[in-house]
Formats: sequence, C-alpha cells, structure tokens
Amino acid sequence: MRGLTWDHPRGYAPLDELTRLDLAGANPYGDVPEPIEWDRQPLEGFESEPIAKLCRTYDVMVIDHPGLGAATGALVPMEELFTAEELAGLRFAGRSYESYHLDGRQWALPLDAATQVAAARPGVVVPGSWPGVVEAARSGRMALCLGGPHAFLMFCAVTCGDFLDEEAGERALELMAGLLALADPALSLRNPIGVLDAMAAGEVDFCPLLYGYVTYPLTFSDAPAWPGRKPGSVLGGTGLVVSRRRIGEICDAVRAHLLRLTSEPVQGTLFPATGGQPAARSVWTGGPGRRAPGATVGPPAFYRDTLATMEAAWIRPRFPGYIALQERSSALIREGLLAATPARDLLKTLHEEWRTP
Repeated sequence: MRGLTWDHPRGYAPLDELTRLDLAGANPYGDVPEPIEWDRQPLEGFESEPIAKLCRTYDVMVIDHPGLGAATGALVPMEELFTAEELAGLRFAGRSYESYHLDGRQWALPLDAATQVAAARPGVVVPGSWPGVVEAARSGRMALCLGGPHAFLMFCAVTCGDFLDEEAGERALELMAGLLALADPALSLRNPIGVLDAMAAGEVDFCPLLYGYVTYPLTFSDAPAWPGRKPGSVLGGTGLVVSRRRIGEICDAVRAHLLRLTSEPVQGTLFPATGGQPAARSVWTGGPGRRAPGATVGPPAFYRDTLATMEAAWIRPRFPGYIALQERSSALIREGLLAATPARDLLKTLHEEWRTP
C-alpha cells in the first residue's frame, strides 16, 4: 500500500515507526494485513497539490480539511469503511472530526490536531487579550506569522471567523498593522515552523498567534481574545483520507490501518514518543489510557494550556476553489500591511476578491 504524508517529523515519524515495526514482525500496536510505504510532500503541498490528483497514486493520504470540497468524488467516505457504532466511539480534540464532515458524509478521520495559539520563550508571558499583546509588543521582541496562507488565517482568527463583516474586518486589519509595526519584519513573513525555529534559537521572544507544535521547547498558551470573547483561532491539523483507486482490493487493510492509527495506544503512546501531535481528545484532556507509567496526572502543558482555544477554533470553508482564494487573500493582506494600505481600503479589496466568481 502507498501512503502520502507531510515532510515534518510530526507528520511522518509516527507513521514511519509503525511501518518499521510492521516489517520487523509482530507489531506491539497491532498487526495489519500489509504495511504502508509512506511518501512525503512539503507542508505547502496541502495547498498546491489537489487531493483528487494525488488519489491516482496513493491509497491513504494525510490531508488538510480545506481541500475536501474539490476531492470528495475521488475519496471513500468513512461510512463505507466503518459501522456507525465504530465511528460514534471515536473522540477527537475540539471540532477536528467535524472539520472532515461535508455534504452529509465523513471523509476523513483526524490524525493530528492543531490550531493557532500563542507561543513564547520560557519565562515570557503572552497577554490573553489583543490590547494586552499590543502593549507587550512595545517592550518585547515579537514576531507575527504571515507567511504563505497565514496572513489570511490570522485575519480570520482575529475576526473570530466573521472575516466578511466590515466592522470586525477593519478592526482586525488595524490591529495587524499596528502589531506588524512593532514586530520583527523579516521573521514575521515566515511560516509557523520558521517563526518557532527563530524563537527556539533566541531570535524573538513571542508570537501571539501561530499553529502550535508540541515538540518545541517553548511555552504555548491560549490564543489572545478580544475582551469578553473566546480566543479566536482557525482549526488546523490533519486527517486520514482513503482513495477509491484500489479500495476493492485493500478494504480490510485500510480499515485495519485507520483503526490502529486512531487507537488509544498509538495516539497516546507512539505519537508522543515519536514527535507526533495526536488528535485524540483524551491526550488533550489527560483522560485515562493516555499517560505513560510514572507520568504526572493530567495532560502535558502544551495540551492543557491550549485546550480552550482548540475547543473554540473556527472551521474554514471547504468549497471547491477555497484554497486558491485563501492564497490570494493572504497575499493581498500581507502586501497591504507591508505597504501600509489603510485598513478600510485593504478590506474593500479583500471583499472584492471574495465576490469575484
């Protein structure tokens, strides 16, 4: 069987370890009819490579939910692989499971859970409100995360998903412009991995909003919120989809792999041990069956301190063409912020982009 995942250790290390154990003989996490040989693509491949095209080559893929809308014709819905009781027994963090539900069908099982949160060097506290972040940025070394799609995703988070609302949109762009003026300009144009690498190297003290990675030796906390509101954040993470190309031949093997990958032992033990970031809700809440022997009660700080944000995270649109629109919108916002375009004018341009067929 052939599989495709992303080329960060968080995306491939747990999967490669399972394959290694399969090839070595009896796998302590459970046997499968045949192993999966995993290929890797860059993180940006989630946006650039259509899922339907990849389905011609791969049996199982790790994907991001916004690409679902253009791909469902090439995928096997989970209802064709599992019973209603099996699906009902699965529990995932936040709205991860819901993010792969489209047109009345479940198209993927969550593998990895993530959302935008605040990150800082140990000992640095990121304020919990956006006005507080502005004040902290005046005296601290801050970076934003505006590379690739992340300028638009930050905009969506700051508007709490109401990105077409004029008042919310203008306020968000004004905030982003003010923060960028106080931030490290070069680091702020990186993607989350680039910003986190710089932070771990001591080049910057904090970033108020970016996708969290549990493996970094940094402090993560809930995303900032507007006073009186829940944290604004855009759901990320990845899910497992199944191609229709050979499903008649490999249905039993696919079932075995997906059940094992979402199982308690794999999500709660193998994933943390190999640098993964599990989607299972129990990992995030510290539920039973997830702690290693001798571990303290409760989830690790990364999960505990960002759970509220995960629970409140907004699900992006998944209609065909959304990913390209997300990319164009992000470029518009990033270029507008760098050019100091007035928020009202920038928002008007953005809204025109969304009204264009």
